[in-house]
Amino acid sequence: MLWTLLEVRRTALHDPLAGVCDSSPRTHGSATEHGSVKMAEEERNASAEKLKEKANNYFKDKDYENAIKYYTEALELNPSNAIYYSNRSLAYLRTECYGYALGDATRALELDKNYIKGYYRRATSNMALGKFKAALKDYETVVRVRPNDKDAKMKYQECNKIVKQKAFERAIASDELKRSVVDSLDIENMTIEDDYAGPKLEDGKVTLKFMKDLMAWFKDQKKLHRKCAYQMLVQVKEVLSKLPSLVEISLKETEEITICGDTHGQYYDLLNIFELNGLPSITNPYLFNGDFVDRGSFSVEVILTLFGFKLLYPEHFHLLRGNHETDNMNQMYGFEGEVKAKYTAQMFQLFSEVFQWLPLAQCINSKVLVMHGGLFSEDGVTLEDIRKIDRNRQPPDSGPMCDLLWSDPQPQDGRSVSKRGVSCQFGPDVTERFLEQNKLQYIVRSHEVKAEGYEVTHSGKCITVFSAPNYCDQMGNKGAYIHLRGSDLKPEFHQFTAVPHPDVKPMAYANSLMQLGMM
Repeated sequence: MLWTLLEVRRTALHDPLAGVCDSSPRTHGSATEHGSVKMAEEERNASAEKLKEKANNYFKDKDYENAIKYYTEALELNPSNAIYYSNRSLAYLRTECYGYALGDATRALELDKNYIKGYYRRATSNMALGKFKAALKDYETVVRVRPNDKDAKMKYQECNKIVKQKAFERAIASDELKRSVVDSLDIENMTIEDDYAGPKLEDGKVTLKFMKDLMAWFKDQKKLHRKCAYQMLVQVKEVLSKLPSLVEISLKETEEITICGDTHGQYYDLLNIFELNGLPSITNPYLFNGDFVDRGSFSVEVILTLFGFKLLYPEHFHLLRGNHETDNMNQMYGFEGEVKAKYTAQMFQLFSEVFQWLPLAQCINSKVLVMHGGLFSEDGVTLEDIRKIDRNRQPPDSGPMCDLLWSDPQPQDGRSVSKRGVSCQFGPDVTERFLEQNKLQYIVRSHEVKAEGYEVTHSGKCITVFSAPNYCDQMGNKGAYIHLRGSDLKPEFHQFTAVPHPDVKPMAYANSLMQLGMM
């Protein structure tokens, strides 16, 4: 089975010990047993080592699915080997299974508290989960043991800076309504310099000509003037803030909508979608299902293009929030750094405000429910419950809002702990009960890389669509989008492959703790 987080995403937080899996033998077992028992144990350990080497080779080839498979088989033969757990932890990191990665790193340290790579892996996992204090503790351990390790010292200092920043933010927080960035902007008096030759809003409004000019301008790696960017953000915030948390639309029998999954800053692939499927219009509506930004290094271009079309066709161009339209993710995975590099910290704060107004789900013809992540940690959640969610905030660590952004399907019935370390995994029985209670036919979600760009599970009642082909320049996956017609709501899948982009690597603007060491 394909490890479905391939979201990240086969990018891991990188540490100097993470680039290559540990190949050195480390055998924990009784040295006092003799005869056939000892021989059998030695044979098992030797077989386990061969499996580990096989897994290491798959890992080097970026085939993390098979790497995980063979590390697991090695652990079945020798469950007391810290290296095997640590190596599998790194493979899980590369597939964004941060919860599993954290568990394996912890187990490695339980087996060998002096195994330094285990501390790196655990710190990496906790960083990815936004557990900065826990990560800092492990970085402290590494620095204490290896005081001359410059990379470890840098990671410790960076993590410590984040912890202090979070503490400061909590200290200055108050119960008063936070003042909007909009209140401190004087957009009207911002000057557009004479030498700026790029697109401008017409009488302060987005037009189709502006959008065509904007896409061509971005394609040439040029920057939209900050005045125009601010104008768009202020306007789109107003549009989004008037929408409910659950948007409901109706398609007539002859009408069709295109549903796209994650785009993750892959601007040139977004342009390719429009090339293949036509520009958005009143007669060619779109729904983009979250995770517009982060990882890919053209996130500013992606999100401003999407916001522009939302302003141009507010009733026919739809955007839902993903788990990466949040501050913690943006801080680590590149969007905050990209906005600061291309514009200002103040503009990122405004993006953050806008993201909080993105709707959480969309229902089509009262039959198909679309959300970024998936279903809920508990039964009984209704569409009315989704409507009532107060979404204008950073997502909580649990509850319906968290689940809509973070959960994943699983093949077996019931629920299990999330491989991501956030929300849960839900089985086909959970999907069936939810659909029946809410009189729905099926759900469409995104959130996970799929080799074919889409996947149909839970007897056709849970569909995943992912629209970032060759994710992070290394996954080799196809992208896909879905056509839904009002006449039958039967999903029609369209696949596409990645197109070339300028030589700017993914994660170029990410936090230094999230370097793409494997690229």
